[in-house]
Amino acid sequence: MIRPRKMKQIELTVLERDIDGLITFLGRQGVMQFSQSHEHRVPLDESQAKQKGVAHARDEALYQDIQKQLEKLKTVSVYLGIDLPTEPEETSLFPGPAEAALVEEIHTAVTSVTAQEQELIQEREHLEATLNEARAFSNLNAPFSALDQLSYLTLRIGRLDPKEQAGLKERLANRAVIVPLGEDRVVAAASRKGRFALDSELKKHSFIPVTVPEGYQRIPPELLTSLESRLEEVVQELQNLEERKGHFRNDYGPKLRALAGSYSMAAIAAQLKGKLGVSKNLYVLSGWVPADTLKNLVAELEQLTDGRIAVRAYDPDEIATVKEGKEKVPVLLKHGAFVKSFERVVFSYGAPLYGTIDPTPFVAVFFTILFGIMFGDVGQGFVLLLLGILAGKRGIKALAGFRSYSTPLIAVGIASMVMGLLSGSVFAHEELLVVPTQKILGFFMGLAGQTGEPPERILHLMPEADNIEKLFYFFGFTLGVGILLTSIGLWVNIINQIILKKYEKAFFSKTGIAGVLLFWYALFIAVRCLMGGHFAWFDLLGLMVPGFCIFFGPVIGRLIANERPLLAEGLMVFIMEGFVEILETLSTYISNTVSFLRVGAFALSHGVLSFIVFTLSGMVSHLTGGSLFSLIIMLIGNTVIILLEGMIVAIQVVRLQYYEFFSKFFTETGTEFSPFRFRREVKS
Repeated sequence: MIRPRKMKQIELTVLERDIDGLITFLGRQGVMQFSQSHEHRVPLDESQAKQKGVAHARDEALYQDIQKQLEKLKTVSVYLGIDLPTEPEETSLFPGPAEAALVEEIHTAVTSVTAQEQELIQEREHLEATLNEARAFSNLNAPFSALDQLSYLTLRIGRLDPKEQAGLKERLANRAVIVPLGEDRVVAAASRKGRFALDSELKKHSFIPVTVPEGYQRIPPELLTSLESRLEEVVQELQNLEERKGHFRNDYGPKLRALAGSYSMAAIAAQLKGKLGVSKNLYVLSGWVPADTLKNLVAELEQLTDGRIAVRAYDPDEIATVKEGKEKVPVLLKHGAFVKSFERVVFSYGAPLYGTIDPTPFVAVFFTILFGIMFGDVGQGFVLLLLGILAGKRGIKALAGFRSYSTPLIAVGIASMVMGLLSGSVFAHEELLVVPTQKILGFFMGLAGQTGEPPERILHLMPEADNIEKLFYFFGFTLGVGILLTSIGLWVNIINQIILKKYEKAFFSKTGIAGVLLFWYALFIAVRCLMGGHFAWFDLLGLMVPGFCIFFGPVIGRLIANERPLLAEGLMVFIMEGFVEILETLSTYISNTVSFLRVGAFALSHGVLSFIVFTLSGMVSHLTGGSLFSLIIMLIGNTVIILLEGMIVAIQVVRLQYYEFFSKFFTETGTEFSPFRFRREVKS
């Protein structure tokens, strides 16, 4: 198709009981792009507006509740190291009470382990710090009382009823360590920062400080032993928790992923419903669908809702916001596999306006031709062809990420091989095709009655004394391709402007009929002069008439449209703009045409680079081990050509499409059709 698919805007009115099923269907099928335009609907009265507010508040509350569930799932997944899907899965269903209960069960189980792990980690850090300082002073020959001045450690020794020891340990938790010294004596160790809390708890549990005998030195060995023992216990408990986390991953992993997909779908639906509800029990959806799918879509929706749905369809010219220019009709293209693979080249520049000419078929054809001309080699083209096949649906999985490039690679690979046959190059080797080419050309020369030695190749790109004239013809051919592409771009613009009813731009602009006539007549003069002719008096008239139309185009347009004044910005501004427009027209057409000389230049550079690789390979072939060196040079040289020059050629082709072709008619871009769907990445 050379124009985008026709679109319809539909309005769906459904009951609250059917809205979830309808959203699920639309999200999975990806057939409708929602619209924010509702100007064609009957305005709501005060009562209906109030009901709409109540419905929105209800759906907003539902959305917030779903977000809380998703936050719980995220917290659990982060702790367990599980990657959750950020969008619904193909099998996702709306969550119900059972799913909510499962989320709560998993969240409770995991968060209890999380809290326990945090306590153990803090206790381990406390024990390690306490033990390190205690060890540092364990052999210090100083009175025990002097150790109370340590920078980190606080020690308390005294009597404590054994019945109180368990309660004290529980109250202090990981803030201190209680070490029994036998009978009712204990040593309590805490950080300097926690000494006040330690003293307070000891007082509550009737701790009686005792005086350490004079001359008693060093930290009690029982304290070190107890600290080490408790540290080992804590480390073991942490290891047990790590094993428990592993069991959680195995048990909860699939459930968490399924729940995340379900609640993601519910969140999308709730957010959407918050914009669609118009009453307690009624929802209205409005959006764009391809016109040729409308009949089947309505039948499926009626079957889905058992007929509990009302559908209204509108043409784009019936939508007020479209007529006023506030909303653009989305553009959806329909092509075969070859042309479709080049759609992203177009959309990366901009979507064509709805109803105008679709340039993708021209892009597909000229991209392939221009690439083949600039990258002519049978072997290197075969590599691109092979890469395209391997990246396809039936190719290898490792190249699945390049699947969208499969068809373009196949196309440019074939084009490069054809050009390689003409230039006689196979992996930069210049002699492999000499004999077959001479036989084929000799056969045709014999049929034509010609004599003499057949040439070694059809197209010789290396600049030599006997083929300079042929090179000029080749560069002339590349200019011809550029002129053809430019002319197509101009006629696409003319047709588009007529479709959009912008007749001034269609007839009197530099990219309209006046510009085409000026461009073609200038080319006619150039070709005639090159063939031995000369510039005549009528040529001046042939250039001045379209130039006059371009210069006075705005005035003619306002005159036809019956707009006044004719000189909207005044005489001087009109004259200046007219001269600038003429100069810009001339410079644009000259630069656009000359720009296509780069096609021949890159073809020439490709041939020269291949010749260099071939020559270097031949130079080392006579040395000891020359066959190996020759093979290495050929491999490295061809790899560099395929990767580096292939990328450069692709960039140049895209540049020619954008600046020399698209610039003729892409004065305003449209909006690409982007249907509502749960999954952004859809497998083709």
